[in-house]
Amino acid sequence: MKEVEKNYARTFNTPTGAAVLDHLRSITIERFLGADATEAGLRTLEAQRALVHQMEALIKRGKEG
Repeated sequence: MKEVEKNYARTFNTPTGAAVLDHLRSITIERFLGADATEAGLRTLEAQRALVHQMEALIKRGKEG
C-alpha cells in the first residue's frame, strides 16, 4: 500500500491537486442536507464523505512515510 499512499501524496501536493481536494471536501464533508433529506440521500452523502476521508488518510500516510 505504501506506493499508493506516496502516489496520493504526490498527486494532491500540487496546487491543482490541493484545489481538487478542496472542491471534493466542499461538496461532501462540508455539505449538509436539510431535514427533508431522504435516507438514500443521506447514505449517498455519507459514502462520499467516507471516500474523501479515505483519500485524506492516504495522503497523510504518503507524506509521513
